[in-house]
Amino acid sequence: MIEQNEQSAVETKLVSMTSTATDKVHELLKQENDPSLGLRIFVAGGGCSGLQYGMTLDEQQEGDTVITQGDFNVFVDEMSLGYITGSEVDYVDSLMGAGFTVNNPNAVSSCGCGHSFKAAGGGGEARSCGCGH
Repeated sequence: MIEQNEQSAVETKLVSMTSTATDKVHELLKQENDPSLGLRIFVAGGGCSGLQYGMTLDEQQEGDTVITQGDFNVFVDEMSLGYITGSEVDYVDSLMGAGFTVNNPNAVSSCGCGHSFKAAGGGGEARSCGCGH
């Protein structure tokens, strides 16, 4: 007898944001007062673990994946998308400082600074990010 297992399709959200992160982005966009801007999330080589996250307010560029997050857009370039798919962006304000952090299920290791990570396949050479970790 041959058994067949039904595989259910699991939708992976490209990038999600906590309400705290969403509120902070709203605050930053309000200061800029430019409706064409959204949050760009990207990955670049560098940092103490080989790759680092970056975020900036930017306009949509050709080739971007656009993720609607309430009333603003998140832009991710094609290269970065493979590294951050399934990630959650949060905003943390603590005694150690304030800033955005990324909870990335694709990272096989990360630095204590929370801004640098290593992906399964290497993803760059490790360099100091100056975080002291």
